[in-house]
Amino acid sequence: MDNRRTFLKKSGLLLGAALLPFPSCIASSQRKLGVALVGLGYYSRDLLAPALQQTDHCELRGIVTGSPEKIPVWQKKYGIKDSNVYNYQNMHEIVNNDDIDVIYIVLPTGLHAEYAIKAANAGKHVWCEKPMARTAEECQQIIDTCNKNRVKLSIGYRMQHETNTQKIMTWAETKPYGNIKNVISEAGYNGGTINPWKLKKEMGGGAIYDMGVYSINAARYSTGMEPIAVTATQSTQRPDIFTEVDETTSFKMEFPGGIIVDGKTSFGQNLNNLEVTAENGWYYLRPMQSYSGVQGKTSDGLVLPPMKKNQQAVQMDDDALAIINDTQVLVPGSEGMKDIHIVQKINEAAATNQRILI
Repeated sequence: MDNRRTFLKKSGLLLGAALLPFPSCIASSQRKLGVALVGLGYYSRDLLAPALQQTDHCELRGIVTGSPEKIPVWQKKYGIKDSNVYNYQNMHEIVNNDDIDVIYIVLPTGLHAEYAIKAANAGKHVWCEKPMARTAEECQQIIDTCNKNRVKLSIGYRMQHETNTQKIMTWAETKPYGNIKNVISEAGYNGGTINPWKLKKEMGGGAIYDMGVYSINAARYSTGMEPIAVTATQSTQRPDIFTEVDETTSFKMEFPGGIIVDGKTSFGQNLNNLEVTAENGWYYLRPMQSYSGVQGKTSDGLVLPPMKKNQQAVQMDDDALAIINDTQVLVPGSEGMKDIHIVQKINEAAATNQRILI
């Protein structure tokens, strides 16, 4: 199996060959890139839009929404011009708008493919929130469309832009505590109202999609490997609510060299933990996927203090610089697709109660 470094090199070569030349709308690297947010729900309103005010290389210039009542609120708060306001029916017209360089898809998972493809066909670079799509096939369609239109595609895995997470990724290669033996990777939450679309199968709902990709991606970047097989069980304590999707999924991922990752994700339990046990020690991140305060410790007493910068701002600046400088994005579409492929295998394993090869 390729390690992570080889995987990223291959991804970079493939994408780099497909992404030249770039659209003329970003010919000048001296200005900030204009970002349009598609979908103005909680994540856009409370996290991405405020974070864009802290970025150095991009700025909020446009919105796409199906809720007309939100438009004046956003325009007043962020000074968005009338010409940069779109709805889902006329979003394709952004092709004629040089103010907008990047379209950020912040919609329910089941709509990611449709609108990421529209964004790419409009000739704009695409930032797509995680999880990337419902199926690996949809992920590939997004990748193919971005390549065809020679635009960059980045998936919103903010954790891979976070400093302590990046240290864990580096340790997967350098092995400061010896060969990795076991990993525990858990992500979930309990409490508050669950967004209704997250309860719908056709919209990409369920814990395994929403929070499970944190556990899956962490398993991959903490080992630097790709899994070879998975077993899984799914359950719910609230069958009246979770009629279509999983509330809790527990899974085991088998990696080369006998490494076992115990994964768990839930809408009914607070889970936020990444623990790595190696031959000569251990280390953890706890919490490992919060919006702030990601911190950790090692068996020899090293403390990993939280990053002070806003995670989303760092993520978007990193992705903007990749566009401006024509370099490989940190989290390409191929990375998001790998996780969705594993999600599908986990669901298959849970449904059949069998060990499924990946």
